[in-house]
Amino acid sequence: MIKKALLLFSIGFLCVLTVGGLFSYWPTIAASVYVLMSTITILVYKWDKRLAMSKKQPVVRVPERTLHLLALLCGWPGALIAQQWFRHKSQKRIFIAVLWLTIIINCSALFGGYYYWQLG
Repeated sequence: MIKKALLLFSIGFLCVLTVGGLFSYWPTIAASVYVLMSTITILVYKWDKRLAMSKKQPVVRVPERTLHLLALLCGWPGALIAQQWFRHKSQKRIFIAVLWLTIIINCSALFGGYYYWQLG
């Protein structure tokens, strides 16, 4: 249930941004950046999952701070999608808490930018 809700939330967010950009409610670049960064984030999560499953030792994994930085830089929809699809970093509570903090910070900046754009 939660898995589907997170997937719908992420995909819905990207769709709303895209449709809003097409109807000029905000710059289309916003949707483009979120889609691009989400795609990159999904690929990095997939790569890290592959490394985690690797039998070869030692394996240099993607640092968690890198995953959080990608989420903060507009890739959080992709992070939520990748967490559910690949079942990667979906059980580690501290990671999830920091991820949601990056989502809150990013959305706050997005909405702040939206109001600034509306006033300008």
